[in-house]
Amino acid sequence: MDEAEFDRFAEEYQQLHSQSIKLSGESPEFFAEYKIRETAALLTSDKNGKNLDILDLGAGIGASVPYFMKYFPCCHLTCLDVSTKSLKIGESRYSGQANFVSFDGNKMSFNDNNFDLVFAAGVFHHIETKDRIGLFMEIKRILRPKRKVIIFEHNPYNPLTVHVVNACLFYKNATLIRARELQRELQEAGFTNTSKCYRVFFPGLLRALRPLESYLGQLPLGAQYYVTAEKSDVS
Repeated sequence: MDEAEFDRFAEEYQQLHSQSIKLSGESPEFFAEYKIRETAALLTSDKNGKNLDILDLGAGIGASVPYFMKYFPCCHLTCLDVSTKSLKIGESRYSGQANFVSFDGNKMSFNDNNFDLVFAAGVFHHIETKDRIGLFMEIKRILRPKRKVIIFEHNPYNPLTVHVVNACLFYKNATLIRARELQRELQEAGFTNTSKCYRVFFPGLLRALRPLESYLGQLPLGAQYYVTAEKSDVS
């Protein structure tokens, strides 16, 4: 990941994002919230009555911060990104709600077994294949045993998603990843209990049909998907 590349888009990210998803009939806020809502549903047993330590990897300008505060009100949130310019924008918007930390794209300045959850949305398609395993191993290092990493990505099998990615400058150097490939790489890094689920099948005009998505999770046609994996060892 190139810091300069992401710094370049920091101030106009929200505008670029809004333009790129116009065909979906939804706002950036909709996409930011649904991911955290899904994450909260996956961690129901963990979040009740516990102060989770959560890392938002690739947090950018902090678009997910208000939704972490909504669905995980007792969490301790850390926003991590290679773009210091984006982090400064995020910190100015959400001062006191999260800890904003920069990193070089490889090594994270956290102790082993430091987090209960590592969350990443739209991050790994910006990372070259050869570098992903190493970053997954670093994520595994900072996770506590029996805790999860949850990764949301764009689905390369969805033609609308591919169109959006190809048309947006922000995705110029992005390469979409298949869910099975992401699962395999997580397993190579030592994670267990991997699973995948597809989401966002219906555009805004058909949002009344979205309750059906709970039955379509294994159909690889949704605009996005998430992959979960668990750190099972103590090391």
